[in-house]
Amino acid sequence: MKKTLLFTLVGLASLQLNAQNIDKIITREYTDHLIKTLSADDMQGRATFTPGIDKAATFIETELKKIGLKPLAGENGFRQTFFKYRVSNESSSVKIDGQEIAPENVFATGLATENISLDKNNATIIKLDADKPFVAQFRAAMNAGKSQIVLVDAKFADMFNRYRGHFSEPNTVDEKDIKAKTGAVQVFVLGKADAADFTATFKNKIDKMPLFNVAGMIPGKSKAKELVVFSGHYDHLGILKTVNGDSIANGADDDASGTTAMIALAKYYKAQKNNERTLIFVAFTAEEIGGFGAKYFSEKLNPDDVVAMFNIEMIGKDSKFGKNTAFITGYERSDFGKILQKNLTGTEFAFHPDPYPQQNLFYRSDNATLAALGVPAHTISTDKIDIDKLYHTVKDEYSSLDVENILSTIKAIAKSATTIVNGTDTPTRIPKLEK
Repeated sequence: MKKTLLFTLVGLASLQLNAQNIDKIITREYTDHLIKTLSADDMQGRATFTPGIDKAATFIETELKKIGLKPLAGENGFRQTFFKYRVSNESSSVKIDGQEIAPENVFATGLATENISLDKNNATIIKLDADKPFVAQFRAAMNAGKSQIVLVDAKFADMFNRYRGHFSEPNTVDEKDIKAKTGAVQVFVLGKADAADFTATFKNKIDKMPLFNVAGMIPGKSKAKELVVFSGHYDHLGILKTVNGDSIANGADDDASGTTAMIALAKYYKAQKNNERTLIFVAFTAEEIGGFGAKYFSEKLNPDDVVAMFNIEMIGKDSKFGKNTAFITGYERSDFGKILQKNLTGTEFAFHPDPYPQQNLFYRSDNATLAALGVPAHTISTDKIDIDKLYHTVKDEYSSLDVENILSTIKAIAKSATTIVNGTDTPTRIPKLEK
């Protein structure tokens, strides 16, 4: 009995010491420093291919170096650089039955070469059903695999203009898309009921542009070949339409909060010195324009070596489940969540399954590429995505955040990941996506 009591007291003392260590390492001051810097106006919204994102990358590099991380294997520094091609439309002309369509009533997707010409010889005409939801029909058109002129009823003007704003931005593609010269192009035309004939021409400018993830690692010991990834994306939308004098989409919650968590966890685990597995900490680029950073990162790894991925996305406010809670996307796909919750036994924090299955969040963030390859790669979030009015607006600023919520979530991840980090727990694999 005395021996049991002694072990219990030792265990409690160890837990208390661990809690004290967390509180000393992951402090409010440190968290504020990270998230305020990343979401400051001088980062200009951290849009991909802008000076703002370069400045953000330099800041993250500096923090990882201060912590004492090492560059990833094969990299000379903390930037994992790769290239994409930006296709910018310089001029276009769309005619339906010989009538020129006003530019504001047209947008195109799939532009990937300098010169594109469409007519009845290489494209077809389809019409969206005005009595059916726009989004489902839009996605079906996008996935058609062939070039089309898509006639959109005036009833859908609001949705058309919203999508036009997005797709009027330069298109980002791979070199293989540039060389293929046969990609499918979708030309959406608003307000035309019918069309017997058409022509569409597009002249585009193509620029080779650098992108860069920012990543470092803590080498493991007895299980160094096994990898555990902690991530968040550091890009955002940049400059948007001015609202009440403000045009900077600061992206404080999306996803300066997740990037802050990633850096703070790196600091914590570097101080603990108890990782048997190799830990990788990565801030992804280009999540907002197609997840290109995560895709490139995944291509550089053997997915069979990755034991787990903690992707952290938008933890700046209370979750649907209340204080000291977060949800895990794809909770039911592996026992990742159960392991985390087991390690939080006796604490006030709880992880829950994703309450928004209709949003398909599991495949909408940077965990998706590795998850599709069988890795138990999950996203941890607290965002009320169904009612979040600040999402992708200029109002997603530091002042809108609950920093205590961010702190509690980071600390919960740190504690709950312990047995995965030290090699005593291995989450079950996720069924691979069939191609």
